[in-house]
Amino acid sequence: MLILGGGHLERVLGVYVEHYNRERPHRGLGLGTPIDSQSRAGGVCRHGPVERRDLLGGLIHEYSRAAA
Repeated sequence: MLILGGGHLERVLGVYVEHYNRERPHRGLGLGTPIDSQSRAGGVCRHGPVERRDLLGGLIHEYSRAAA
């Protein structure tokens, strides 16, 4: 990714930090996240189609279950 200035760098890092803390599993936390996304979602949904959300132009992918 080509960074085009200080403002762009801040936006890119903000997106990555949000992903890192809310979605990315951490081994030291038993594959949990520093900010537990499941408590925000109201529980774990194990059925239904999976949706993918692309961040940073497709460099990062986040996956979640679609609402039923």
